[in-house]
Amino acid sequence: MAPHHLPFYLAPANGTDTLMVLMGVFLVGAVFWVGTIYWRLHSLPERMAHKSQKLQFEIVAILGLLSLFTHNHLFWVIGLFLALIDIPDFGTPLRSIADSVEKIAETTPGGGNEAAPSPLPADGQANAPSTEKPGPVKAREQSNV
Repeated sequence: MAPHHLPFYLAPANGTDTLMVLMGVFLVGAVFWVGTIYWRLHSLPERMAHKSQKLQFEIVAILGLLSLFTHNHLFWVIGLFLALIDIPDFGTPLRSIADSVEKIAETTPGGGNEAAPSPLPADGQANAPSTEKPGPVKAREQSNV
């Protein structure tokens, strides 16, 4: 049979298989393309939570990493649900209430703040120990908790 009757996909006598080289380049490109799509899909919950400024962004990011390294899709699904819902912010109102109660606790029942003690004691010694008992706010400021 003459060489001009051979199909195009057979390698010529010089040894360069053009179809195999083309398919190799296509395969490498397809692997990179599918990997890029996989990474974009995998980071979808994290990007959704970051874009909408969710409070639970860190939790969603950790769940995404766990699902990536453990290949457990349940973590990814939970992260997606957390990225979609809004968890109410209970911390800000409670912090405001705590600050208000602290301000109320510092006032006296007589209707005004206590008079501030003078910086020097009556005998004029600056290094005299204070006989004043620390209140709840001052005790909390002094503790390391």
